[in-house]
Amino acid sequence: MLLERVSGLLARSGRWLLACVAVLALVWVVFFDSHSILTRVQLQAERSRLLADNEALKERIDELEETLSKPLTAAEVERVAREDFDMSKDGETVFLVIED
Repeated sequence: MLLERVSGLLARSGRWLLACVAVLALVWVVFFDSHSILTRVQLQAERSRLLADNEALKERIDELEETLSKPLTAAEVERVAREDFDMSKDGETVFLVIED
């Protein structure tokens, strides 16, 4: 009788111990492991952001290559020289306007 009670108690506590170990292992894998689910989610979000940035940069490169493939007219060269490099024609006075 006593032997049956002890074996039943060990069987129940063995199940509890197994359940506790399983829960601890699950918590470890989800939060603390170097390959945890939390880390994988963060890395996937970063990967998605980087891929989107990469696509935007590729589109910008395509736009710039298209712009470079067209020859500049004299009017465009003059406009760029005046706007970007503050150049002027001979005898012309340039007033710089600084906007706040």
